[in-house]
Amino acid sequence: MSDFPLLHWNEDGIDKSARWRSESGTPPPKRVQIADDRITADVAYRLACEGTALLWRGDFQNARQLLQAMARRADEKPRKSKTKIAVTPSESFHLHRQAQSQRARTLGMLLLPFEADHSVPLRRAPDVRAACEQAYGAASEPYIASLRGLQGLIGAYEWRKNGVEIPVLNTRIHPHYGVFAPIRGEYVGLVNDAPLPKLIAQNFVAFDIGTGTGVLAAVLARRGIKRIVATDQDRRALHCAQENLTHLGLAENVEVMQADLFPEGRAALIVCNPPWVPARPSSPLEYAVFDPESKMLRGFLSGLAAHLEQGGEGWLILSDLAEHLGLRSRDELLAMIDTAGLQVLGKLDVKPHHPRVSDTSDPLHAARAAELTSLWRLGIKI
Repeated sequence: MSDFPLLHWNEDGIDKSARWRSESGTPPPKRVQIADDRITADVAYRLACEGTALLWRGDFQNARQLLQAMARRADEKPRKSKTKIAVTPSESFHLHRQAQSQRARTLGMLLLPFEADHSVPLRRAPDVRAACEQAYGAASEPYIASLRGLQGLIGAYEWRKNGVEIPVLNTRIHPHYGVFAPIRGEYVGLVNDAPLPKLIAQNFVAFDIGTGTGVLAAVLARRGIKRIVATDQDRRALHCAQENLTHLGLAENVEVMQADLFPEGRAALIVCNPPWVPARPSSPLEYAVFDPESKMLRGFLSGLAAHLEQGGEGWLILSDLAEHLGLRSRDELLAMIDTAGLQVLGKLDVKPHHPRVSDTSDPLHAARAAELTSLWRLGIKI
């Protein structure tokens, strides 16, 4: 706990402090005001927008209702200007991200106290110790965190307990807190349906780069590949993948290893599902979605030839959403592939079927409606 920064505030004329926990990496607020059931949503929202955090001392359920009221105010649509200003898809994306970031900062200003055992010492507070223990591990002293952050922990706890149905495996995968959940099943289906390279019958080794929950490694193992090395840099992802593969009875087929992209050696098949959007994450938890300057994509492509057996294939699973948003062109992607000494052997496409595709109120609806998810079959250029 000594690694966490201190949050300072004054309460009843006494200066106090406690450790500050924020999984999003947000620094502790500089201004903190004590709040309870008497505060109105309008006042709370105004203070939060101004950068004043509210340390809650009232009823827990009232804090939940207050946060909902603040969210409604944050989501109110601004009055439309009579003068229409044309914006590019890229500008629309960045404006949307800016609004999301501002909303998250504002709603993250409602704070809760936690005891050293992760319990919340407020009236009608639920028992959140198990959810916090799974995400944080053991604590050694009291701390302060946001109510919105706690709701994320509870949601992740339920995801982990209930799991995500994976039809091609006929079972559930259980994502851990901070590990990308495979809720968009179309990319899993692509890995299940793509024809395996012929070389895999002779050299039965495959790599799964950035394994996350281990779902793609599980699919490859279920398809009969005898040995798979699944890598990730994130400690939570490694534990998550190992737990899922053990639960599925595939731990003997899959070695989970901490590595920056590739393990040592070569393989007949190397699979990678990098973050699809080349933009800066606003928190560490967003690195599964946003890949600044396409760093992971470039790293995978530039290192693929050195780790791929001649005659083997690299499978790149990538959405073209970035292309429709004007963040990366198809020509840029093809140039990366060519520069890496690779050639395109084939491509499988599928239309996403997640709810946002049909949500016309989404600012990015046009790009999402046109999106395709693809499995690029790549080989070493001859």
